[in-house]
This record gives sequence, C-alpha cells and structure tokens, in this order.
Amino acid sequence: MANIAKTLAGRVHNVIQIAAKNPQLAPRFYSAAANLEFIKTEVTGEKKNVAVITLNRPKALNALCNGLMKELSTALDSFEKDKSIAAIVITGSEKAFAAGADIKEMQPNTYSQCIMGNFLNDWTRVARCQKPIIAAVNGYALGGGCELAMMCDIIYAGDKAKFAQPEIALGTIPGAGGTQRLTRVVGKSKAMEICLTGNMINAEEAEKMGLVSKVIPADKLVGEAVKLGEKIGSHSGLIVQLCKEAVNTAYETTLQEGLKFERRTFHATFSTEDRKEGMTAFVEKRPAKFSNL
Repeated sequence: MANIAKTLAGRVHNVIQIAAKNPQLAPRFYSAAANLEFIKTEVTGEKKNVAVITLNRPKALNALCNGLMKELSTALDSFEKDKSIAAIVITGSEKAFAAGADIKEMQPNTYSQCIMGNFLNDWTRVARCQKPIIAAVNGYALGGGCELAMMCDIIYAGDKAKFAQPEIALGTIPGAGGTQRLTRVVGKSKAMEICLTGNMINAEEAEKMGLVSKVIPADKLVGEAVKLGEKIGSHSGLIVQLCKEAVNTAYETTLQEGLKFERRTFHATFSTEDRKEGMTAFVEKRPAKFSNL
C-alpha cells in the first residue's frame, strides 16, 4: 500500500509540475490534480476553447458552501490564465443551478464573525474574471444562486428556470449583490417586489424584465451556452476583454464617465495588431486572423 501511495503521489506531483511549466494546460490537468468535491470542469467546443464549470452538490441542490466557492475561484484562476480559453460557462443540473447559499453552514454565524471574517467577500471572484462568463441556468437559481448568475456577463435560462431572492423569509437580506445588481438590471420597482416578497419568477418573466438574455429548452441549454462562448471566441480575445470592461463601466458609472471611458478604450484599440487585422480583413473581404496582440 505504501508503494502504491508513493506512486500516486509521484504522478500527481508530475502533473502539477507539467501544469506549472505549461500554464495553458493547467485547466486540463486541474480536475485530475485536484480532488474536486463540489464542482466538475471540462474544456469543450470545436476548437476546445470553451471551459464549462458544473456546480456539483446534487443532494444540496448545489447550495453554495464555502468549499464550493473556493473550488470555483481556483478553477476560474486556472482558466483565466489559459490562453486557449476564450469563454467560460457556469452551470448546474436541470433541477438546480444553485438553490442559494448553504443555510446550515451560515446559520451559526454571528455579527462579529461576519464583520471580522468579511463574510462573502471572497464570493465575488466570478464578477472579477476578465474573460466572458456565461451562466447557463436550469432549475432553481435562488438567493446566492441568483446572485451568482448575475455576477456572470450573460445569462441563458432553461425554460423551467426559477429565479428568486428569498432571503427576506429567513430574516435577512441578500448579501452577494442581490439588492444591487438586480436593481440595476430590472429597475427599482421590480427589484423591490422580488426582494421584499421572496417570490419566484419564471424564465419567461426573467427574460421580459431583462434579467436573462435568452430562454432555451432545458436539454439544449448548455449546448447553446457553449455555442455562444464559441462565437465570442471567434473574435480577438484582447478586444473582447476591452469590450467587456467598457460594458461593465457603463453598468457601474454615470453616462458621462462611461462615454469617456468607451471613447478612450476605442482609441486604444488602434494601438493593437488585432484592430489593424480586423479592418484590413474587412476591406480585403477575407476572414480576420486575430493574434490577441
């Protein structure tokens, strides 16, 4: 048994060494090298340039515990460094994207523990990712699950998806952006209704109010999200990141500040090889070959 353990340890060490020397390969080794308990990861698409992260706590309806969020953050760190990855999809199961934060884990917390530990501060890694993230939401996206989806850049919803911020019924309020991101997306009145009642809204309602981009049959949802990631990946990754930053600036600042940021970023693209290639290819009526430079 000792020899077997030594051999396995050696293999894991080799995998880690290979990943360290070749950062672009890290995500492909990630699932094997790390003993993932709460998520699954894979790289897919025709060009193998879309990463899919699947939340995997089926018995808890993918409730967001600290362990899951740490694994998610680590996976995002790895995929963000991988130059071959153009976009990332986060999904759950057909029954639940994520049915909220883990209440059993949260219940014993005290005010002082929340303050001293800066509770939930580390849960925003998704919102800080430079690469585009698509939430593919099937089933329940409640509380922290809804907030996690809103941290993503684009939300595709399965036709049976349900969204809610039910924290009010637990004697608390949303703590990971539910009152803030939701209000910016759907407006004050709708956000108040959702947050003060805890009522669920279905996928069709979510699309009407602008919370989700598209509603898709549940069994085709992840495939369509991957196709979207592939479409994004057909463009310059450098310019995609700049464009994402500009849209987020519009979301987070005033119109005048946003317009100035957009214009300066637009000007900055003229220093890139990809802007030159894109416009030259258009004039020459040929497909562009971007280099992310």
